[in-house]
Amino acid sequence: MFAYLGLEVRRTLRDTGFVIGGIALPVLMYLLFTNIGGGSDHERWKTTSMIGMAAYGAVIAALNTGTGVAEDKTTGWLRQLRVTPMTPREVVTGRALTGAVTVLPAIVAVFAAGGLVNGVRMAAWQWAAAAVLLWLGSLPFTMLGLGNGYRLTAQTTGVVNTACNLGLAVLGGLWFPVDLFPGWLRTLSDYTPTHRFAELGTSVTDGGGIAFGTVAVLIAWLLAFGSYAVTSYRRAARTV
Repeated sequence: MFAYLGLEVRRTLRDTGFVIGGIALPVLMYLLFTNIGGGSDHERWKTTSMIGMAAYGAVIAALNTGTGVAEDKTTGWLRQLRVTPMTPREVVTGRALTGAVTVLPAIVAVFAAGGLVNGVRMAAWQWAAAAVLLWLGSLPFTMLGLGNGYRLTAQTTGVVNTACNLGLAVLGGLWFPVDLFPGWLRTLSDYTPTHRFAELGTSVTDGGGIAFGTVAVLIAWLLAFGSYAVTSYRRAARTV
């Protein structure tokens, strides 16, 4: 399984589309959003937006794992995996670990833009803790991408993953503060995985602890998306 993991990581990091969409785009959006306007709370917004855009980049990278899976079905790679000793759970786990590795460049790139360009200042442990929490919290989105990739065609997967990415980013407040939402939308946002995902990072930058509700919601989504991914793989293995 670890040999399979290494192969998939190398394939992903050589993908130009992934580098542009999953790493460069969140950095550019972060610099754009934080260098327009001003105000007394502008410095705090640079930090909060940094977390949101790092989370956004991580979601893009995580979902991209599913796009690669859909392409594997087209090329026959999934059929080859069926003759290996790996179980469906091991195949999905290997792909999930691939997603976990490839989200790191997106997080690091946005953090670097925050520190080097926007002058965000935090203690060393805060930088490290925020990065690790965002890294761990990205797993539910990797599972969602995998489920879509195993279940759908390559073209449809790209469309669905983009819709999931944009919808969850907006609803979760990764682009704009949820304080700007109307009351009903703010309530809905509390139950989205993206909002709770960003809260992992802001809990560190704001100096507070991680709320139990944040962990509970993310675990619930992880179980739901993980089951979806395994079920989709088994279905694909029977039909491909």
